[in-house]
Amino acid sequence: MKIIEQSSIAKNPAKKSEDGIVVTDNFIAVIDGSTSKTLRRHCPLMSNGRYAMQLISRYIRKMSANTSCQQFCAGATQSLRRHYMWRFPVKRMQEHPEERLCASAVIFSRLRREVWMVGDCQCLIGGEYFDNPKPYEQPLAEMRARKVRELLAEGVPQNDLLQQHDPAREVMIPTMLEVMKNQNVTYAVIDGFPIPQNKVRVISLDFRPWEIVLASDGYPKLAATLEESEVLLAQQRENDPLNIGDFKATKAFVQGYNSFDDRSYIRFQV
Repeated sequence: MKIIEQSSIAKNPAKKSEDGIVVTDNFIAVIDGSTSKTLRRHCPLMSNGRYAMQLISRYIRKMSANTSCQQFCAGATQSLRRHYMWRFPVKRMQEHPEERLCASAVIFSRLRREVWMVGDCQCLIGGEYFDNPKPYEQPLAEMRARKVRELLAEGVPQNDLLQQHDPAREVMIPTMLEVMKNQNVTYAVIDGFPIPQNKVRVISLDFRPWEIVLASDGYPKLAATLEESEVLLAQQRENDPLNIGDFKATKAFVQGYNSFDDRSYIRFQV
């Protein structure tokens, strides 16, 4: 495996990213820790998303070369589950998925020549695009976009909707919390509870040389190079900072932030 380029940038320049990149002799991974929707903190030193990302990163670094996708899902799940058993009642975590540690991940296995997509992530394999989106993400983004348009029509200045406090996002949060009950039911995430294998995307490669890009969902459009992906992101910010047009998101480009979300990108050859 030959790394060509990589980058990981936090959305908020004052905070550490909840994304992470892991490179070992046998695996390359991008992990996207989920932003917490509640005030419950699992680690006093960092956000829930960053803590989930670090626990999963630690597990990947210890995996044996022949680890399968199913074994990864079970092991990463147990890494988070052990934390619940140590500090938080599992029963409460079961009843309140919004309080769980949670992350998505896209992983390349050198030995198995497979790409595993658990949750909301994206990749390019030989130039072909693959993703594994959460089924509720687009309807929520549409809900927020409708509210943004209503507020703009009422005369609310655009700059007021590009602040950390986003009144349009508040409208969709109750629905977001409700649909999170479908975690590891209708879609897969790593959250300390069993991952349904039929919701994990596995892409098998032959033994020809391949160029691969793995990325978090912080890039609205994924391109074959980091520079081009960054240009497309800058164009999105310039043309539609509220993210309510052709590309809709559950967050806007907050003023003073690097982007609307943490973003990670790694391109390599195998």
